[in-house]
Amino acid sequence: MTTTLQIRIDKKTKDAAQKTFHSMGLDLSSGVKLYLTQVMHTKTIPFPVLSFDYLPRKKKLQIIKEAKYALKHSKRYATIQEAHRDILGKK
Repeated sequence: MTTTLQIRIDKKTKDAAQKTFHSMGLDLSSGVKLYLTQVMHTKTIPFPVLSFDYLPRKKKLQIIKEAKYALKHSKRYATIQEAHRDILGKK
């Protein structure tokens, strides 16, 4: 049994995908079916998903972990001048 899937996508993306699939010997429908089948079999999205700032989720979580550690264990300064003196090794 088959069903219909309707999606809305901008023309530029559709045309580019169609052209790419065509270069692989596939039509757009077959390319979408291939993608969905891969998602179904792997239970994942078959490529790295990046955030709006192009960092993978794993990297963002690492940055957050490091920032929390730094906030908990790092030196505190009352002024920026105090921080600069410390960084530059001046008293």
